[in-house]
Amino acid sequence: MSQGIGVISGVTINCAVKCRSKPFRKGGKGKTVNVSFGDKKLKEPLWQCAQHCGACCKLEKGPSFATPEEIFDNPDDIQLYKSLVGADGWCINYDKINRKCSIYDERPYFCRVEQDVFQSLYGISKKKFNKEACSFCNDTIKAIYGADSEELDRFNKAVRS
Repeated sequence: MSQGIGVISGVTINCAVKCRSKPFRKGGKGKTVNVSFGDKKLKEPLWQCAQHCGACCKLEKGPSFATPEEIFDNPDDIQLYKSLVGADGWCINYDKINRKCSIYDERPYFCRVEQDVFQSLYGISKKKFNKEACSFCNDTIKAIYGADSEELDRFNKAVRS
C-alpha cells in the first residue's frame, strides 16, 4: 500500500492508496491469467466524476488532510486556493442546492482531475492516474459523506461502469 497526498478538484487529501484492480494469477510458462469470481470478471476502475457529489468542493476538511502549502510550490496557487474557501469550508463557487460548480469551465487547474495535473502536482505517472484518482475520490467522499453514503455508491458504480 502506498501513501499519497493529492488534490481532487481543489481538495487536498492525504490517503492510503488502495484501488481494486483485476485479480490475476500466473499461468503456465509465466503467463498472466485473469481470474474471475463466479461468472463476473472484476473491472479495473476507470476514473470519472460522479455528478452531483461535490465532495471535492469541501476545501477545509481538517488536520488529516494536506494543506495548500504542502501541495503547491507557487505562492499564487496557495493564495488562489485560500481565496476559494468560504466561511463554511466549502468552495465559494460550489452551488450547494444544485450540487455543481458555478465556474466549472473556468475552474483553476488544480480543480481538474486530469493526468497532467496529477503528474505536475504529485508526480503521479499517467499509468497510475486512474488508480490514484479513484483512491483520492473514494477517500474524500468517505471523509465528507461517510462510507455508507449514496455519493460513494454512485462513485463506485460510475468508475466500474
